[in-house]
Amino acid sequence: MSKIEQYTSRRRLAKHMLKVERFGATLTSVRYPHSSSCIIALIVCLLGGCAIGDDVDDREGPYEPDWESLSTYEAAPAWFRDAKFGIYLHWGVLSVPAFAHDWYPRTMHIADSREYQHQVETYGPLSEFGYHDFVPRFTAEHFDADAWATLFQQAGARFAGLVAEHHDGFSMWDSDVNPWNAADQGPHKDLVGALEQAIHSRDMRFVTTFHMARNLQIYADRPEAKTDSSYFPYEEGMATSSVDPELRILYGNIPPEQFYQNWNAKLKEVIDHYHPDLIYFDGMLGKLPEANKLDFLTYYLNSAHRWERDVVVTHKNGELPETISVPDYEKGRMDEITPDPWLTDETVSTGSWSYTDDLSLKPVSEILHVLIDVVSKNGVLMLNISPRADGTIPQDQQDVLRTLGGWLAAYGEAIYETRPWTVYGEGPTKLEKGGHFLPRVTYTSQDIRYTKKGDTLYAIALGWPGAQQEVLFTALAKNRLNGKDITNVSMLGTSETLAWTWRDDGLAVTTPAEPVDEMAVVFKIQTTGLADEN
Repeated sequence: MSKIEQYTSRRRLAKHMLKVERFGATLTSVRYPHSSSCIIALIVCLLGGCAIGDDVDDREGPYEPDWESLSTYEAAPAWFRDAKFGIYLHWGVLSVPAFAHDWYPRTMHIADSREYQHQVETYGPLSEFGYHDFVPRFTAEHFDADAWATLFQQAGARFAGLVAEHHDGFSMWDSDVNPWNAADQGPHKDLVGALEQAIHSRDMRFVTTFHMARNLQIYADRPEAKTDSSYFPYEEGMATSSVDPELRILYGNIPPEQFYQNWNAKLKEVIDHYHPDLIYFDGMLGKLPEANKLDFLTYYLNSAHRWERDVVVTHKNGELPETISVPDYEKGRMDEITPDPWLTDETVSTGSWSYTDDLSLKPVSEILHVLIDVVSKNGVLMLNISPRADGTIPQDQQDVLRTLGGWLAAYGEAIYETRPWTVYGEGPTKLEKGGHFLPRVTYTSQDIRYTKKGDTLYAIALGWPGAQQEVLFTALAKNRLNGKDITNVSMLGTSETLAWTWRDDGLAVTTPAEPVDEMAVVFKIQTTGLADEN
């Protein structure tokens, strides 16, 4: 029996012994509003020796593994459209070096790079100390799932989670498929499981993101082996070219067929044990056969149907149909309102997605303005943070989150459960284009973004315009409202009555005498007839 077969056998036995504990947690979890018949079914399953997810037909549900059947699913359910803001995190073995950026696991293997030089100078030759040698140093000894979930809630996030597996091949959950996982190595904790329980218990939606498609190596006899479509480069004398069966799994140096099988099996583990509400893919799904993607989607959507949950799948660059999944724009967003919702993932820092010792952060106002701009164009923001390898979230990142949460607690009615208006905004600052990896922009108090909810229109100024200043909303000119009427104008965060005049050139509003908020202020414009607009 090979080492991998022995590992799998041991893991299955251990899982069987823990079955009572797992089902006990399932029955008491707030995730499952089971009827008595469902509880009896679970007990019968337990006595019969099945594990969660075993013997479940992928097709047990309304969806078949073909694009036409799957396209009947609503890609962006109401909870996602209402949530607007979530948090996730890049954390794991890649956090241990704390140097350069989150792609250190790859670039440390590339000679002449500064990461390679740092690696050799700090840890020795790569023939003696490889990336896998960082695994025992990923301790997470200060990880506190409840404290994290509380912080995310304080930040105003409606959904939260983590990178379940990054490009580096290390699974952050208790995996039977992957020997390189957080329960068996490193922290010896089921990190996904602990965070899932903490987040779901707070009535937040749970997110798992998967970046592992890039992990599959393209072999050394092909020129693509040195491109970043193969995360770990095949290098003689380094662990990335090892023939050890366990090391080959971590470094993606395995036959494609084995990789494809593991890809689906790992996703099914996470679906079965943690019931994620949103699964995000970080691109490179083009490396996978269509059958594998169909198998995953069918399994996930049918599972969610049995849970009576609406779930979300995201994709990049058209790698899944938009009839089934929501497009994501990494460090970017759209430049106009779109008819269908979309997601952007941004990071709290100006550099690495994972923690580094010199990590610098964006101003809170910049992150808030991105959120407001995103929401005005029918988008949703998922903000990344970067914990240390020991499981602490640096205080400066906590401060950013709590400041965002303070603004959302005061003015969130202009964000949550809103929909785009007919125009997203006005003012001097505009994106040159939409898409991924857009340059950072600086907004001013002259930049206005609109959202709406029923007959209420919110005009959000991205800065404090000054006391007793007239602000003119040209998008609200009388001849542009098509017979609708403005009945009242106020500002959130102040009880002062605002002076306002509705003119042919727009709605003119005078700001209060006392400052309300320096980052952004919300004018609440009540109308008649706005709710009738699509």
